[in-house]
Amino acid sequence: MEQHDLNHEFPEYRDQIHSLKVSNNHFSRLFDEYHDVNRHVVRVELNAELATDFELEELKKRRLKLKDELYDMLKGAVVN
Repeated sequence: MEQHDLNHEFPEYRDQIHSLKVSNNHFSRLFDEYHDVNRHVVRVELNAELATDFELEELKKRRLKLKDELYDMLKGAVVN
């Protein structure tokens, strides 16, 4: 199964991810929500949780939207 956590998705932004998690409340909230949604998707895909195809598709869309928002924030981050 493909890894979708942010460190696998954006290994080149590892330092920015850490820095923003501790310094930016909005990023931290989005980061936590992204990982919650991602865990839910993985559990459905592994048949550990039940969901309709529509529900799974909506979860994947939410994960992608969050990832895009986080990526935009990472691109603009400057690491000291």
